[in-house]
Amino acid sequence: MEYRFTDDNFAKEVQASSQPVLVDFYADWCGPCKMMGPVVEKLAEKYDGKIRIGKLNVDENPKTAADYGVMSIPNFVFIKDGAVVDQVVGGVPAQVLEKKLNALL
Repeated sequence: MEYRFTDDNFAKEVQASSQPVLVDFYADWCGPCKMMGPVVEKLAEKYDGKIRIGKLNVDENPKTAADYGVMSIPNFVFIKDGAVVDQVVGGVPAQVLEKKLNALL
């Protein structure tokens, strides 16, 4: 299941999560973000129950995007125990994200 993160639920859903989290910072107008959408959706299904995977729209949630220093999108932030452990900026093959997700397990 792909989660929808917001400024309002980020602390509870991401920072306090007992599972590792992948946050896809994106915007609706972003071409590379649209390309990565199906990749993120498939990863969310594959890792369901093991890693919480979701999206955060930077236009609708500017506070969290600013808190995490997101300047370019798509921006994939890997969080474990409330701390950022890895990050990937830009459109990348699914295998790149999968390798980093497996490292979180």
